[in-house]
Amino acid sequence: MENRILEKYNRPVFFYGLSLLIPWALWFAAAYVSHLPEKNNLLIFSQGALAIIGLLAPVLIAAYLFFSDQELFHDLKMRFVRQKGFSPLYTILAFSLIFFSLVAAQFISLLFGHDTGQFYISGSPGFTSAVFSPWFILIFAPVVEELAWHSYGTDTLRRRFNLFKTSMIFALYWVFWHFPLSFIDGYYHSNLVAEGLLYSLNFVFSLFVFVIIMNWLYYKTNRNILVTIIFHCSANISNEMFATHPDSKVIQTVLLLIVAIIILIKEKELFFRKGF
Repeated sequence: MENRILEKYNRPVFFYGLSLLIPWALWFAAAYVSHLPEKNNLLIFSQGALAIIGLLAPVLIAAYLFFSDQELFHDLKMRFVRQKGFSPLYTILAFSLIFFSLVAAQFISLLFGHDTGQFYISGSPGFTSAVFSPWFILIFAPVVEELAWHSYGTDTLRRRFNLFKTSMIFALYWVFWHFPLSFIDGYYHSNLVAEGLLYSLNFVFSLFVFVIIMNWLYYKTNRNILVTIIFHCSANISNEMFATHPDSKVIQTVLLLIVAIIILIKEKELFFRKGF
């Protein structure tokens, strides 16, 4: 990306501030509704609507910024159609890396006494969602998130920091961004908290590893947003398709950490160079 274009991504406080405050307000309201002792159809719909609007907030903010600047909007469109930097290898990795890391983690967990029942494909995610199907949320959420995080969010940080710092700053932000979801009854993040501190911490740490790998795919494909959407969708679906024990997800994080370390070593110039 030309430095001139990069300089146009110059409103990080506006983007990240509103992308945090609006979802937090809506999601804490949804959490309150989810814990009411008696809920009618209107309250159930309200909970679902609050959750979805909060999820949409970052992409709507990004859309406002792109539609306000023709050069930014042109840059966005080009990232969906240009072929420069495209490689089937990175697309295959985006589809398969999380799935195979999870399968490998489950096989390793057998050595620690866990059973083969983890490989059972239940067809039902391990969480609930008001109004909307959990499977819809698993696909819809990464699509709208990446249309925000990797349309405007990553590049506005990359404007000031190297890619490693950008990844760490965003991952920390992403942890806080998810925080209110842990209070919504029945949601994945709420169930995670109920499973115990180890598994909550594993989720937090896994986000840092996940962001390193995803940003590597993003920049190795010349800022291809579709690759990040595929990777994020694959992660969501893979981690809900099996009856995976939480310990296996900890093992998966360790495996992906090894992958991330190898990437950082081999792509030192990409992640640690000064400037773009």
